[in-house]
Amino acid sequence: MEKYHLRAYAHIGDAIYEVFIREKVINVTSNSKKMHDLTTKYVKAEFQMEALEKLADFLTEEETDIVRRARNMPSTTFRRANQSLHRHATAFEALLGFNYINNKERYNELLDKISEYIEI
Repeated sequence: MEKYHLRAYAHIGDAIYEVFIREKVINVTSNSKKMHDLTTKYVKAEFQMEALEKLADFLTEEETDIVRRARNMPSTTFRRANQSLHRHATAFEALLGFNYINNKERYNELLDKISEYIEI
């Protein structure tokens, strides 16, 4: 059962995913430019879309439904050059946010799986 709207899950998912990446980055460098470059590499929409595609077979039926519905939400940003990319990134963030709020153990499993695709 969903406690919040999918946009709320995506909002929190965006924040916690960036903290996750930043925590990984600070463990490998203290150079400001390298920290910025590594962080942006893994929080950008392109990587989030790729990570979501790689997670597809790992997701439960409920998570797959969350992803589908978040991906199909009406876009609030009309100036995005690539709407599909933005929608997939939003779905990725909603997936993380949903599990962060409702199932921390599963959230951590997803982060472990995502870590396999991060080369830091």
